[in-house]
Amino acid sequence: MVEKVAPVRRDFDRMDQIPEMVFRVLQMFNFLIILYITLISSHALWGYVHEGTALEFLLRAGRVPPINWIIPIAGLLFFGCLEILLSVECNNHPELVCKLTLEFLVAIGISYVTGFGYTGMVVLLLADIMRYTIDWKKRALYILAVSAFSLLINGNVLQKWIHVIPLDIVWSYYRADHLSRFLGILNILDLINIYVFIFYMVILALSQMSEKERILVLNNELKEANIKLEEYASESARMAETRERNRLAREIHDTLGHSLTGIITGIEACIMLMDIAPEATKEQLRAIAEVARTGIIDVRHSVKALHADALESMDIEDALHKLVDSTTRSTGVEISMNITTDLSHFNQDEGDVIYRVVQESITNAIRHGKATKINISIDRIDGELHIIISDNGVGCSDVKSGFGLHHMKERLDMLGGHLEYTGNLGFTIHAVIPIRWGNEN
Repeated sequence: MVEKVAPVRRDFDRMDQIPEMVFRVLQMFNFLIILYITLISSHALWGYVHEGTALEFLLRAGRVPPINWIIPIAGLLFFGCLEILLSVECNNHPELVCKLTLEFLVAIGISYVTGFGYTGMVVLLLADIMRYTIDWKKRALYILAVSAFSLLINGNVLQKWIHVIPLDIVWSYYRADHLSRFLGILNILDLINIYVFIFYMVILALSQMSEKERILVLNNELKEANIKLEEYASESARMAETRERNRLAREIHDTLGHSLTGIITGIEACIMLMDIAPEATKEQLRAIAEVARTGIIDVRHSVKALHADALESMDIEDALHKLVDSTTRSTGVEISMNITTDLSHFNQDEGDVIYRVVQESITNAIRHGKATKINISIDRIDGELHIIISDNGVGCSDVKSGFGLHHMKERLDMLGGHLEYTGNLGFTIHAVIPIRWGNEN
């Protein structure tokens, strides 16, 4: 695979931009030299015709030259073709070989137009080869090919097959002092062209060294980033595992804890009623069995990370009424509930939180407060849903947030709500949930 050294990029530093800039300067110098040679040759041919020395020139040249104005035009056309080839990027070695072959042919055309008086465009071809990052063996092969082509041109080998009027014969039209001046300028331009090529090679080598250093730095940074990413992924996995464990703990606590509380309270009532009211005891046991079955279903769904089973088959308000009814039947606790707003617009997550807050509050009132009466109020006030659960239990002057209260607060926090509670007269829980589905009553 052949990869071309990329041209100027925004994210490259100055060192990476210089080689491309120097290469453009090298192209410009070759353009100026070819234009200089073809213009002077064109003027010399025009001079032979207008001064009447054309016959003498033809005898020395041994062939008829092209029309004078064709020479600079042909030179510019050939150089334009060379510029197009230099701008072509190759992706593999066959493409590069084809491109180099075409460049050789265009360079022969330029040499023909200039009377083989200028072969400096060979360094332009060599500079183009050096722009590619390829295997050193193939690079050496390309360099040898360019060098052999240079020897063919400079050694007058091609002139044996390509009949061309030498540049020194064309320029012999001028006086010796003028000719010396013209040749001196050509030599200076040729030397500058070589110096620019040498400078280009040095800058290209430095740029490639800088690129290798940058790649090493980027590789090190990438390794460090990968290490940090692995650490972050591991930490995220641990956090996700902790969140999932806490969530399942909340689910199991809310479902199993509520069911067990109802069962325990119901069984205690059965023990007291067993001797004096057998029929009431049987009814109480049937209610306890129903609570146990509901609890088993809830636990199964909690383990599967699902919401409360009561919400699977009914809306939130019906699920709350069923919760109150089953708890009353299984425990004998008097529970009153007053819902003054429509709960059908709440989504699954919000309905689950409402259900769990009411369920956990009832469970705490019975288990810890030994309450016999529980009042539940659910109302909408200024775009918020207010849930107030109060009981006549023993209360607590110094309330400490336990497992149940902590998980209720976590659930409300996820919805942007908050929780307040007091244990002065019995126990009262006040949960607030922002309403996100509009302002209608």
